[in-house]
Amino acid sequence: MKKTIYAVIDTNGIVASLLARNSDSATVRVMQALGDGAFCALYNDEIIAEYREVLGRDKFKFEDDVASGVVSMVLDNGLYRNGTATADNVIDPKDAVFYEVALSKEGAYLVTGNTRHFPAQPIVVTPAEMVAILEEMGLISKL
Repeated sequence: MKKTIYAVIDTNGIVASLLARNSDSATVRVMQALGDGAFCALYNDEIIAEYREVLGRDKFKFEDDVASGVVSMVLDNGLYRNGTATADNVIDPKDAVFYEVALSKEGAYLVTGNTRHFPAQPIVVTPAEMVAILEEMGLISKL
């Protein structure tokens, strides 16, 4: 039986995937894996609201359908979770929700390009580390 992998995707990973010039970049591969159902995204209302707000910023110039497509992909391939309160130190209080939602599901990951913003925990992984986890489990193919 295939184990289901759960992960919260920090907004910076989504933005990086949309701005990537290389289709083999780790951020692009994570988002492709999500779209292919290789893992289940965890989210809550606050996370979805941040995705919408950040992806809608003028400085990125993302088309509305791109931003809504990303949000739809998370909703379609995800699971709503309330966060688990923690006393762990998260540098930016606005980032705490991502960490707390990851903590809400045993064995879940938080995929972020800003690992230093979060407590040094095995659940906090970079996009490249997430790709390696998915490859190791045979959920995506190795390049």
